[in-house]
Amino acid sequence: MPNVASSRTDPSATCEQALAGDLGWGLGVVFRAYVEAANAAVADLPGGPRGYQVLAAAAGSAVGSQLALAQHLGVDRTVMTYLLDDLEGAGLIERRPDPADRRARQVVATEAGTRLLLTLNERLQAAEAQVLAPLDDEAAQTFRTQLQLLASRANAVDPVDNPCQLAEHLDADVPTAMPPRPARSTR
Repeated sequence: MPNVASSRTDPSATCEQALAGDLGWGLGVVFRAYVEAANAAVADLPGGPRGYQVLAAAAGSAVGSQLALAQHLGVDRTVMTYLLDDLEGAGLIERRPDPADRRARQVVATEAGTRLLLTLNERLQAAEAQVLAPLDDEAAQTFRTQLQLLASRANAVDPVDNPCQLAEHLDADVPTAMPPRPARSTR
């Protein structure tokens, strides 16, 4: 392990040498690489990363109403309306009357939206693989496990009510691949 303290005080050290052992710098660089790769993976979707979040929620049946979705994702209601208009115009979602409240609309992914979501998830997995490419499979899995441990601990100490709020706090929209869902019964 490099002697971080001495490289930080050595005037002949390069910037990269001075930051080599700096956790914040390393996390920032990896996060930026992931955000750029993930944003590129969903760039052609209306709304980009936000559109992905809406589509994923709609496909996962995690959405009650338009208002509930906006609140869940931390998106202003007006912005959500425009985003839904764009996704609906692209044929990716539908707004249906809520049987429990005729004033509310449910947001549901269309068949085309569900198919596109599968493609987007593959792209996001490729983006993750690109960021983790310097690691072999075992090291990548260890990194993921250790990162999850650190994230869980940090969240326990200072919880984030909504993961989307974290991305907003960091001034970035971060789409993440949805885990594969079990096949639905056709009964």
